[in-house]
Amino acid sequence: MTQEKLDVISRVCDEILAGELDSHFPLVVWQTGSGTQSNMNVNEVISNRGNELAGRKLLHPNDDVNMSQSSNDTFPSAMYIAGVLSVRDKLIPAVKELINTFTRLESENSDIIKTGRTHLQDAAPLRFSQEISGWRNSLEVNLEALTQSLNSLSNLAIGGTAVGTGLNAPKNFDVEVTKALTQLTGHKFSPAQNKFHALTSKSEIVFAHGAVKALAADMMKIANDVRWLASGPRCGLGEIFIPENEPGSSIMPGKINPTQCEQVTMVAVQVMANDVAVSMSASQGNFELNVFMPVCAYNFLQSVRLLSESITSFNNNCASGIKANRDKMHENLTRSLMLVTALNPVIGYENAARVAKLAHEKNISLSEACSELGLLSPEEFSEVVNPEKMV
Repeated sequence: MTQEKLDVISRVCDEILAGELDSHFPLVVWQTGSGTQSNMNVNEVISNRGNELAGRKLLHPNDDVNMSQSSNDTFPSAMYIAGVLSVRDKLIPAVKELINTFTRLESENSDIIKTGRTHLQDAAPLRFSQEISGWRNSLEVNLEALTQSLNSLSNLAIGGTAVGTGLNAPKNFDVEVTKALTQLTGHKFSPAQNKFHALTSKSEIVFAHGAVKALAADMMKIANDVRWLASGPRCGLGEIFIPENEPGSSIMPGKINPTQCEQVTMVAVQVMANDVAVSMSASQGNFELNVFMPVCAYNFLQSVRLLSESITSFNNNCASGIKANRDKMHENLTRSLMLVTALNPVIGYENAARVAKLAHEKNISLSEACSELGLLSPEEFSEVVNPEKMV
C-alpha cells in the first residue's frame, strides 16, 4: 500500500460518505448471505472512481482496496459499526428527549391524585405524577439496556479474513483498524477476541436488538396508556387531553383520533416482528460463517430508524402536549369503589368487600354504604378514607 494509493482511496471514501456516489450502489438486501456482492460493490466503486481521480489504472479492487480483508470479516464489522452508531446517534437521543418530557410532566402534575387501574379495573389511587414516573423509569431502564448492548456490539470481526485465521492479514491489523475506527467515530471499538466466534455467531446483534425490542414493548405500553387515558371526549376515560393534530374521521365531523399513539404501536409491532428475523438470521451460522447477514443488518437498522423517528414524533406531537383533565380525574377518584381498600385495617377485608358491593348495587357512596351496614359513621369514614394518605 503506497501513500498515493492510500490518499486516493481516502478521497473516494469521503465522496461515498458524502452521498455523492449513491447511485453506484444498486444491490439489494437479497443477495449472498455473506454480503460479498456488497463488499465487492464498495471495492469496485472505490477502485474505479480512484482510477478516475488518478487519471490512470492505479487501484485494483481486490489487491488494493480489499487488501488484508475478506467479505467474511468486513461485512459483519460494518454491520456492527452501523448498529452501534445508529443506536448511539439516533435512538438514544430520542429516548432521552422523551425522558425529559416525562420528567417535566411529573413535576407539573405532582399535586393530582387519580384512580389507579389494574386488569383494566378500578384500583387504589395514586398520584398522576407517580403514573408518569412509571413511564419515565421504563425508558431509563431501556436506555441502560441499550447502552450495555453497545459494549458487546463494539467487538469487531475485522482481521479474521476468510474463516477466522487471519490469512493474508498482517499481524495487529485488527488492532490498527479498530484504533482508527475509534478515532473516526468517537466510539471505542475493539477486535473480537475470538474471530471464529465473530465470523459465525451474531449473538451480540441479537442481544442489542433485544434491547431495542424491549424499548418497543415499553413504548407500546406507554402509547396505549396515553390513548386510553385520552379516550372520549364524553364516553371514554377522558382523564387527559392530548394535542389535536388533525381531523380523525372522513365521515364523523369533529372526531379527533390519537394518531401519534397509533403510529407508536404499529412501529412497536414491526420492531417485534423484526426481532424474529434478526434472531433467526443469527441462528444460521454454519461452520465458519453466518450466511444471513444482509437481512439481519437490514432488520436491525430498520428497527432503530423506525423506533427513533417514532419516539421523536410521539414526543414532539403528543407527549409534550399532554394536559391533565383535573376535573375528570377528581370525579373518577371520588366515584371509585376501590377507595374501600383503606378500610381493610379498620373493618377487615370481608366487611370492606360488603361495603363496596352494597355501594355498587345501590349506586350509593362508600360512606353511605358504611353507615347503612353500621360499620362506620360518616365522620369516621372520612377520617380513614383519605386519598392523600393512600398515595
